[in-house]
Amino acid sequence: MQITLKGIALLLGGKIVGNDDVIIENIRPIEEAGPGDITFIANAKYLKQLKTTAASAILAAPQTSAAGKNLVLVDDPYAAFGQLLNIFYPVEHSFRGISRDAFIEEGASVSDEATVYPRAYVSRGAKIEKGAVIYPGVFIGSNTTVGENSILYANVTVYSGCIIGKRVILHSGVVVGSDGFGFAAPGKANNKIPQVGFVQIDDDVEIGANSTIDRATLGKTWIGRNVKIDNLVQIAHNVVIGENSVITAQVGISGSTKLGKSVIIGGQTGIVGHITIGDNVMIAAGSGIHKEIEAGQIIAGSPQLPYRQWLKVEACRAKLPEMKKTLEELKRKIEIFQEQINE
Repeated sequence: MQITLKGIALLLGGKIVGNDDVIIENIRPIEEAGPGDITFIANAKYLKQLKTTAASAILAAPQTSAAGKNLVLVDDPYAAFGQLLNIFYPVEHSFRGISRDAFIEEGASVSDEATVYPRAYVSRGAKIEKGAVIYPGVFIGSNTTVGENSILYANVTVYSGCIIGKRVILHSGVVVGSDGFGFAAPGKANNKIPQVGFVQIDDDVEIGANSTIDRATLGKTWIGRNVKIDNLVQIAHNVVIGENSVITAQVGISGSTKLGKSVIIGGQTGIVGHITIGDNVMIAAGSGIHKEIEAGQIIAGSPQLPYRQWLKVEACRAKLPEMKKTLEELKRKIEIFQEQINE
């Protein structure tokens, strides 16, 4: 692909500093970029590389200056970088249409404008809307809906009765609608409680590889609009995740917990069930969340603490051996002092 810097600026709504006629052919990291490439700077610590990069142009924040360099100034260079990647590298599917080697049960509804690869399985009562792409090895359960322009990559499983919205991306190995973990008399009889609810995934959600979302016991497990979920995440039955939230790898959320809007959860965090986490909460990686969190808080640690308090605790951790030694010396001095008093 070839496009002038002026053309890029028009697409991104940016302001050019330098030569707007330069031709851009590719996007590369700042340390690898050369003539014909455009790169970006989204973190101030990389500003020093402006002087050394050989890129023909750089996406940068307003007020950035670099003598002799061609800049496209945009409010959010990282977001603009993402837009540009979509332009240079649009998602392309190697197959179009509905394969004769796909298994579509009688009573399923598949749009003529959908794509269904060989060896996909679509059960009766399922509905696949226009623009949806169903890759090989995908299983779509009965009475499940897959919305317009959603992509289900290879070996995704969606159990019966689930609702997948528009423009949803499910990466390979995702399982939606498997039974929630519900047993009576746990550790003894382990009597299974039937899980008869469903999963609803709203528009513009993306779920990473090998993540699992359990169906509700009753009602629904609900993933709100524009939620982004990383690989290897476990979401239990009847969990609700508010719109625009971000959940990174290896997070586990126990049953019936409710997350507000725009919650951000760091990797390897565990969250107990039946609690509420407010809007705009941020949780640091590796945290153990055992109680409710009010909106707007930043939390870290296991067990959880307000972030600033957690920083103080962590600052003391390395000093514990020294503090222990000091306490032992003080204890010994007190014992000697008490012996002297008793004499």
